[in-house]
Amino acid sequence: MNSPPRRPRTGRVSAALLAVLVLLLGVFLGGHSGWMPGWLRSAFTNQTGPDHQFASVLGLIEKNYYRPVNAEALVNKSLEGAVASLNDPYSHYFPPAQQQQFQQETNPQVSGIGVTVSAVKKGLYVDQVFPGGPAAEAKVQQGEVIVAVDGRTLQGLSVTRASNLIRGRSGTKVTITLQTGSHRRTITVTREQITEPVASSTLLHYHHKKLGYLVFAQFTQGSANQLRAQVTKMLHAGAQGLILDLRDNPGGLLNQAVAVASLFIKDGTIVSTRGRNQPTTVYTALGDAVAPTIPMVVIVNRGTASSAEIVTSALQESGRAKVVGTRTYGKGVFQESQTVTGGGILDITVGEFFTRDGQNLGGRGVASGKDLVRGPGIKPNVYVYDNPDNPGPAALKKAESVLAGELH
Repeated sequence: MNSPPRRPRTGRVSAALLAVLVLLLGVFLGGHSGWMPGWLRSAFTNQTGPDHQFASVLGLIEKNYYRPVNAEALVNKSLEGAVASLNDPYSHYFPPAQQQQFQQETNPQVSGIGVTVSAVKKGLYVDQVFPGGPAAEAKVQQGEVIVAVDGRTLQGLSVTRASNLIRGRSGTKVTITLQTGSHRRTITVTREQITEPVASSTLLHYHHKKLGYLVFAQFTQGSANQLRAQVTKMLHAGAQGLILDLRDNPGGLLNQAVAVASLFIKDGTIVSTRGRNQPTTVYTALGDAVAPTIPMVVIVNRGTASSAEIVTSALQESGRAKVVGTRTYGKGVFQESQTVTGGGILDITVGEFFTRDGQNLGGRGVASGKDLVRGPGIKPNVYVYDNPDNPGPAALKKAESVLAGELH
């Protein structure tokens, strides 16, 4: 039979023992603070460091400020300010309310007719027609100029104002007047919700030569495979050379940059990266090139950045392609994002990338003026100024000429 449990003694002896135990526990935990959760660790560790100072100030504000304070908003604003103090345009803290927006992959949709355009004197030059879109079904052709929308002339309008006349609610109709040379025609097209493809292609004819024109918008997950499909399509159509248009491509995923460059480069280094807490990593061609020898030209401008610059530099420095346009943006750094305790995302610069020849393109980006010709970023082989506020087809026309000159 078990004996009944003894009741603990109370009084001075137990109090003394408790004090000793607390002291020993404090000494032990003070030397093993990594074992404790944050709230407990702060009770046994340094009370004068930056963490304590930060918590103390926030506590005083919450307690003594003459108006009620939202503690969560106060913390998030403080974290945003802390990251902003790095003076790094690419490092940001996104509070929990913006977390879903940050994580959502961008796939912009607009309601329109399914073309990309650039401004010319008479209106909008059709650079590209999206397959399966309303414009394609209406037989709109690349190279035509949209000179009027619903009877209103586009001459003298900015590309933004002119484009907004074409856009409208899905299901509504818009009448456009197209001009090729001296010939004009007017058609009515029903607007649809359009998702701009990441990669698209058009077969161009230049002085009896077939050129595959590839437009690549962003380095998102799976985008390299989309571009591969377009390259294959152009090769099957008999393209003798390829033009890769990376104008205004802001970049994206590093692995997609390596995969895209590997479509055209058989072997060798594509890019290398390193950072203070990032080991040097060399990324080489994947060995699955589909167009390793066909003549190429890449079109860039100051909106060509990050992963788009990685691909451009790899093609240029390997001698695989000539570059036409202006200086690129000059973003030689990369970021990583992490979800922080309590929600929110910290997206900060963790390292730099270096081109095939070991050059870093700079971390600040070009501003304006002479930096478009001399400054960070990639220097084109053939300089063609393309006003970013009113771009035109000049760079594409020059790319066609340069590429045709490479063909025999």
